[in-house]
Amino acid sequence: MSDMELTWIKLPHRIYAKNDDGKVICEITFPETGSGVCTIDHTFVDDDARGMGLASRLVESAVNEIEDRGEKAEATCQYASKWMKEHGKK
Repeated sequence: MSDMELTWIKLPHRIYAKNDDGKVICEITFPETGSGVCTIDHTFVDDDARGMGLASRLVESAVNEIEDRGEKAEATCQYASKWMKEHGKK
């Protein structure tokens, strides 16, 4: 499975993708936790989909979605917090 085969499903506070069998293989959630603030609290990549850069793509997409809405992105998820620091988003 390559990244090109994934169909990203974007909801207001969740981005995810499923495999051909309908199983969620990766997801990120970022609920609104304050006025104009969304907190990335969960990043998941299925064992079978690891090593494809999906977690990084998820965090980047979530941060972009949040910022495009004029809101601030924060993270309690350890991976997302590290990614944001490395990319100057925190």
